Amino acid sequence: MENNEYKLGSIVVMKKEHPCQSNEWEITRVGADIKIKCLKCGRSIMLPRIDFNKKLKKVIKY
Repeated sequence: MENNEYKLGSIVVMKKEHPCQSNEWEITRVGADIKIKCLKCGRSIMLPRIDFNKKLKKVIKY
């Protein structure tokens, strides 16, 4: 994935689903690290950009 395919507020699908059975996330912070929030349970996690790009499956909404 290129860095230009997502931005703050984008809805993304990750390869592995969250324990709450959802795999849709909203990007809440973009920088050297990417912070994403689960749309089902509201839990937030922070990933280094390199790891985020590896785990990203697709971008649903820009």
